[in-house]
Amino acid sequence: MRTDSSPGSLPAREHLPAAGAGTPVLDVVVPVYNEEKDLGPCVRRLHEHLDRTFPYAFRITVADNASTDGTPQVAARLAADLAAVRSVRLERKGRGRALRTVWSASDAPVLAYMDVDLSTDLNALLPLVAPLISGHSDLAIGSRLARSSRVVRGAKREFISRTYNLILRGSLQARFSDAQCGFKAIRRDVAQVLLPLVEDTGWFFDTEMLVLAERAGCRIHEVPVDWVDDPDSTVHIVRTATEDLKGVWRVGRALATGSLPLDRLARPFGDDPRDRDLTGVPQGLARQLVGFCVVGALSTLFYLLLYSGFRHFAGSQLANALALLVSAVANTAANRRLTFGVRGRGGAVRHQAQGLVVFGIGLALTSGSLAALSAATAHPDHSTELAVLIAANLAATVLRFLLFRAWVFPDAPPTTHTPDPHLPDPHLPDPHLPDPHLPDPHRTWSDAR
Repeated sequence: MRTDSSPGSLPAREHLPAAGAGTPVLDVVVPVYNEEKDLGPCVRRLHEHLDRTFPYAFRITVADNASTDGTPQVAARLAADLAAVRSVRLERKGRGRALRTVWSASDAPVLAYMDVDLSTDLNALLPLVAPLISGHSDLAIGSRLARSSRVVRGAKREFISRTYNLILRGSLQARFSDAQCGFKAIRRDVAQVLLPLVEDTGWFFDTEMLVLAERAGCRIHEVPVDWVDDPDSTVHIVRTATEDLKGVWRVGRALATGSLPLDRLARPFGDDPRDRDLTGVPQGLARQLVGFCVVGALSTLFYLLLYSGFRHFAGSQLANALALLVSAVANTAANRRLTFGVRGRGGAVRHQAQGLVVFGIGLALTSGSLAALSAATAHPDHSTELAVLIAANLAATVLRFLLFRAWVFPDAPPTTHTPDPHLPDPHLPDPHLPDPHLPDPHRTWSDAR
C-alpha cells in the first residue's frame, strides 16, 4: 500500500511486499580479501542473526576480491552448507568493484554490505534497512559519529575519521556524518541509476556514491551504531587516505565544472513533494530569498574590497565599474547554482549575458549615486563614498533579485521525468516481486524466512 497521503499527483515509493521464499528482499554483501581465518565464523554469525531476527527472505553474498589464501575454499564451503549464502569470485581487487559487480547483478530490492570483521553491532541491521523496505529512504548508512553512537577505537583512527568527514563537508558540502563506516544499504532501483556514475573501484566508492546521491536529491537515512575497532584490520590507513583525497579532488572538480550529468539524476523518481504544484504555495520563494541574500552579502563584501583596491590607481567611476563588473560575474554564477539550482553548463553563457544587463542597471544606479555625491560635495571622503555605494547597492539588489527570478532564471514549468531507455523505470512493477495488490492465499509469515 502507498504510504503517501499528501496532495499532489506525483507517485511515492511503495512499501516492498514480502517476497516468496525464492526471492530475497535483502542481499548482504561481505567483500573479503585474504580472510580465511575470520570469514567462516563471521558469516555464520551473520546468518544466524538474520535467520533469527529478520522477517523477510535474505541472502548473504561473499564477494572474494582475488584472495590468494584459502578464502575461496572457505566461501565455497559456506555456500554449500548454508542455503542463504552464495559466493562470488572476482579476479581483481577493489571493494568498490566488488560491490558494483554484486549489486548490479542482484535481484534483491534492498542491497547492503558490511565489513567481514562485523565491527558494527548486528542489532543495527534491521533499523538500517527498514526505511528502505518501507519506501521512506533511498540509502541508509551506519554512523559512528552520531551523538548516540557508542564507539571503541584508538585516537589515531578517531582523528582520521573526523578529519576526513570535515574535509567532505568543507569541500563537497556533504551533509552525511560518516562516509567510511562499512555498514550501508541502498535500494536496487536507486543503485541502478547511481552506480553507472560512480567511477571509483576502491575505498572511495562509498563516499562518491553518497555525494552523488545527495546531489541527486536522494534521502539518506543514518543509524547510530555500536562499533568496536578491529585491531587486526588489514586496511592501510595512509594509502587509503591518500586515495580518498584524490577522489575528493576528482569529484569536486567534476561538480565544479558541471561534467557530471546531475540533471539526469535530480529527483529521478519524481516523488519529492517540493515538485508538486500546490495552489497558493509559492515555489521555493523563501529558499531563494535566503540564498540570494547570502550570495548578495558576500558579493557586496567582495565588491567593496575590489573597489577599495581599484581606487588606489583609478578614479571613483572607473573603480566602481571594474569592481561591479567582476563581482557581477561572480554573483550571477553563484546565484545560478546556489539560489536557483541550475546545474551544468547549459545556458550558462546566456545567463551571464542577461546578468550583465542586470549589471548595467546596477552600474547606472551606483554611478548615478556617485555623480550626485560629487555634485553635492567637491571632495567627498572615502567613507562617505562607501556609504552612498552601500545604499545604492541595496536598491540595486532588490531590483536584481526581481530580474533574476522573473527574467534570468524564471521558474521552469513542471516537467515529467523521462527515464533513460537503458535504465529500468522505477515506477514500473518489479518483475521479481509479487503484485502487492493480489493476496497470496498460500503465504505464511515463515515463508519469508
